[in-house]
Amino acid sequence: MALNIRDIDETQAPLIDHLIELRGRLVRCVMALIVAFGISLYFADDILGFLLQPLKAAFPDGKAQLIFTKLYEVFFVELKVALFAGFFLSFPIIANQLWAFVAPGLYAKEKKAFLPFLVATPILFTGGAALAYYVVMPTAFKWFLGFQGEAGGVEIEALPAANDYLGLVMQFILAFGISFLLPVLLLLLNRAGIVSRQQLSAARRYVIVGVVALAAIITPPDPGSQLLLAVPLLLLFEGSLLLMRLLERGDQNETDEETPSTKVS
Repeated sequence: MALNIRDIDETQAPLIDHLIELRGRLVRCVMALIVAFGISLYFADDILGFLLQPLKAAFPDGKAQLIFTKLYEVFFVELKVALFAGFFLSFPIIANQLWAFVAPGLYAKEKKAFLPFLVATPILFTGGAALAYYVVMPTAFKWFLGFQGEAGGVEIEALPAANDYLGLVMQFILAFGISFLLPVLLLLLNRAGIVSRQQLSAARRYVIVGVVALAAIITPPDPGSQLLLAVPLLLLFEGSLLLMRLLERGDQNETDEETPSTKVS
């Protein structure tokens, strides 16, 4: 059946309405990020001081130091810190706007299935970031600082630069935070019917190799950091398989309840 000009004109209105709504929600997201960035910039010194605690704990008492080799380096470090913190501060608003845009197009059952993943995402990311900050970074920094000493009559001393340190901290936090979203990704793929629990179970040996390789790539080259990322990821993978099994049982029970029983006389 051919589509005439009138049909084309009528289909443009909903699309334009969706684009206008999307623009409005993106503007709200940007405004929330700008406001959060401004607040974070005001407290940039305090936030930077918080991020410096793992390095301070790794140094001997009273020996912690951070240098900058360019006059503008610390200024840009504080801008990066403010932007980094501003994104975390504004993430609930950004996620809410994205959900408000997507939700009207979902069925009630799809909303019920998708909403737990939206809630679990910041929780898992925060858990990964907390593990990186409180456990992994202090351990890794102590290991790095263990290379100080003397070689060939030359003293080797650690003089970390502000920009390099911030980059390393962001690498740790993002690597662990994003990696901890593995259950969300696997469960979404499973609920969408792209992969099954049986397929993931059969591919367990390949997943182990992939997790170890990923930990080696996205973390600094010390074995402690790689191990501290690989082990939780493997536990999260096994936990995802267990949760898939529970969801399958729940779906089966729900299907059994909805199917009317027929009695043969």
